[in-house]
Amino acid sequence: MVKRPRKPTAPLLTDDAVPLKSGRVRKRDPEQPELPFDPMPERIEPCLAKLVAKPPRGDEWSYELKWDGYRLAVHIETNRVRIITRGGHDWTHRFPGIEAAARRFMPNTMILDGEAVVLNEQGVPDFGRLQNSLGGRGGKLPAGNAILFAFDLLYLGGHDLTKMEYSARRHLLEDVLADSPGSIRVSEEFDEDPDEMLRHACAHDLEGIIAKHRDRPYRSGRTGDWLKIKCVQSDTFAIVGYEPSTALPGAIASLLLAARYRDGWKYVGSVGTGFKHDEARRLKKQLDKIKTSVPVVSVPGKSLVMTGPSFAAEIEYRAWTHTGTLRHPSFKGLREAEDWAEIYRLPD
Repeated sequence: MVKRPRKPTAPLLTDDAVPLKSGRVRKRDPEQPELPFDPMPERIEPCLAKLVAKPPRGDEWSYELKWDGYRLAVHIETNRVRIITRGGHDWTHRFPGIEAAARRFMPNTMILDGEAVVLNEQGVPDFGRLQNSLGGRGGKLPAGNAILFAFDLLYLGGHDLTKMEYSARRHLLEDVLADSPGSIRVSEEFDEDPDEMLRHACAHDLEGIIAKHRDRPYRSGRTGDWLKIKCVQSDTFAIVGYEPSTALPGAIASLLLAARYRDGWKYVGSVGTGFKHDEARRLKKQLDKIKTSVPVVSVPGKSLVMTGPSFAAEIEYRAWTHTGTLRHPSFKGLREAEDWAEIYRLPD
């Protein structure tokens, strides 16, 4: 539709003989609205995906891959970059590659929501490699090889975008990151059958897929606006002890795990696979430093060494048994103990 041309306006009449001068500055009328700019928030509680068995269907849903790494919010301000973990810790110094890539957007301001990963030779996220890059649990090494897959845009150029629907935020995100440096990439959106997409993700050893409602604003917590469908279950549990190895001196045979339950902890089983000999010895040395005679949970068995819940492990498992323990668990790596938000919580 062609727009009708506007009528030309009369030129501004001025008296060249009269000097220009400004009028008296008036105080802002409190009845008038504030300037349409939003201050950048110090932190936004992340929107979390709710676990479901099957992906939803319908045009209102968007689908992308589920990344296996660390959830981060990248705050790009006019004069600095802050990289905040899901638990609210400032880890800017731990991800120098992502920070350097983010600085190239300055002085533009924005908040990117995404996942930091380290890829293996096949281009698949490897949580163990990410942990090794960070120096292991409690390590202080920077993960210079980490990549941020950004999947949401929460703030841009002085405007809070969290009240916008996801489809609009996604459109802006793709525009902003169209020519993004290599350490910050858009998490690709797929327009295909979600069951087929999940099958492909599982066949390529990926963690699963995420479904997001296109019409919803960004709401913190596990609201159901975002859903996750996993190939294999993977969650974080507290380590509350270990069983010593009888075959490998100075090593563990299995780790004892607990989940958050009400105001305390609940035992969810043990894991005895997924770690190599060197790691089994290193874990024993670390856990021996926090042994306790007052266990936080009751665990059946003999010759067990109990510890305080100061270490957190990422565990893969197939399902839950009828007794409330993990079925076929496998150790993936240690999580940062300071990020307690990651620990799995059992329903009441």
